[in-house]
Amino acid sequence: MGAVEVVQEALENLGLPWERRADTFTVSLPGEHKLTTECALEVGAHSVQVRAFVVRAPEQDADRVHRWLLERNLRLGGVAFAVDHLGDVYLVGRLPVDGLTGGVVDQLLGVVAETADTSFDPVVAMGFADSIRREWAWRRSRGESTANLAAFTQLDPGPSAG
Repeated sequence: MGAVEVVQEALENLGLPWERRADTFTVSLPGEHKLTTECALEVGAHSVQVRAFVVRAPEQDADRVHRWLLERNLRLGGVAFAVDHLGDVYLVGRLPVDGLTGGVVDQLLGVVAETADTSFDPVVAMGFADSIRREWAWRRSRGESTANLAAFTQLDPGPSAG
């Protein structure tokens, strides 16, 4: 069985939403903090490349965010954080096609899903703190729910802000 067939069978067995275009598969990985992580698996002649969008370029404290990502890279296996020319943050990795199994694909997607999910709130809190503070104030001023801001209570400017 070739690498394309291994990846396709693994995705079918995982029961996640996915699509295929030529030798590139896109799969939607569920999460708690980052509700969905879109991940691409591109099968080449010698390797399978993985790329998953994590968060757009930080609006502030980019140096702090990048340092945090680089420190986190030291603990990751199979993937690493990277930024593109716009500063958007991705998880990237590469596996050899030799010895590729469905279990390896499952493990790689698990690492991507877990890493994107557990990194999302800290990166957003560092890189978008001012926007989150404004969002808290705006929602309160309009009587809107702040439920989905619960992960960012440390950035809540308080009921009188606005």
